[in-house]
Amino acid sequence: MDRLLEGIRVLDLTNVLAGPFGAYQLALLGADVIKVEAPGCGDLARQLGADADLNRKLMGASFLAQNAGKRSVTVNLKSEAGRQVFLRLVGSADVVMENFRPGVMARLNLGYDTLRQIRPGLVYCAISGFGQDGPLKDNPAYDQIVQGLSGVMSVTGDANTAPLRVGYPVADTTGGMTAAFALVAALLKRERTGQGEFIDVSMLESTVAAMGWAVSNWLVAGVRALPMGNENMTASPSGAFATADGLLNIAANEQGQFESLCDLVGRPDLKTDPRFAEREERKRRRAELKGELEAALAGRSAKEWAALFNRHGVPAGEVLDVPAMLAHPQITERRLVRAFDDVPGVDREVSVLRAGFRLASGDPEPAFAPRPLGADTNELLAELGYGAAEIDALRREGAA
Repeated sequence: MDRLLEGIRVLDLTNVLAGPFGAYQLALLGADVIKVEAPGCGDLARQLGADADLNRKLMGASFLAQNAGKRSVTVNLKSEAGRQVFLRLVGSADVVMENFRPGVMARLNLGYDTLRQIRPGLVYCAISGFGQDGPLKDNPAYDQIVQGLSGVMSVTGDANTAPLRVGYPVADTTGGMTAAFALVAALLKRERTGQGEFIDVSMLESTVAAMGWAVSNWLVAGVRALPMGNENMTASPSGAFATADGLLNIAANEQGQFESLCDLVGRPDLKTDPRFAEREERKRRRAELKGELEAALAGRSAKEWAALFNRHGVPAGEVLDVPAMLAHPQITERRLVRAFDDVPGVDREVSVLRAGFRLASGDPEPAFAPRPLGADTNELLAELGYGAAEIDALRREGAA
């Protein structure tokens, strides 16, 4: 792989998901990401996940998912000796990422204004639930809270189930991806100007910015987004349909796609049926149209219909669970999953996800497996110029 961010050093002070996910994207692209963790416990994600044994070993599944390719150093930022270690690290860094509550780093005398005196070109990224100012800035932020405040839950589910939480931490991951995007942009600016940057990432604002038509329809047209379950408000038939075996997503959003669909399911009469011939009528009578189509779709499985429809230009796809998705040839042939069989402290193979894109110069992937807590402390301290006796002293006093 042509490591696009090779030579960029990132200090990752983040915990749990949004920050670690953002830093992981940088590690996938070849940045030297150093995870700075508290001695003894480290990132809370080390204790989170579906496997209790891994949690006890501080190698929880939640941690493994987004920390491959990062070195781990333990530093006690509340001790003066630990603070000095961190400042020396900053002197060698291009990026600092943190997701503490606003003001925490400043109270430790490690805020952006302090650190840029040491490293003038530093790019500093602070990720928080609501941003560094505003009436909610000091509130604790979790994905569930942000999903509710952002409006995401209000448009998820249907009239009987909404408001409903999205089934994965969408606010956390959107916040992390936003941070990675902003960091790369700031590094590009620094390349041109030599100037560093302070980046204030709000999970709430990142999530709202990603909501697309649900927000724009209100801002532009004054139309409130409503929860429609598996239906698509912009077209019909566009949603999830029952078949002989499995659920099938169909997105026949164009007139030609609708007409092809009618022919393929053996119901050409629906094309000229006055209830469905025109786009707006189909939207108004979507429940009736769905009933007609599901009766026709009952003759084959979702997999069979999907293959047939796509061959004829009608967008369709099976509704899969996670194991089925990971086993799908589209995922396996493009090698989205990277497996490690040599993870220290873990007695099994560990598989992680790579980036959601590929490169002609080589696909992004983590250079090595997730690391045990503090596994690289001695190596990194030595890189910073500490001698063996100094490292022993730092360990004895709990600074590292």
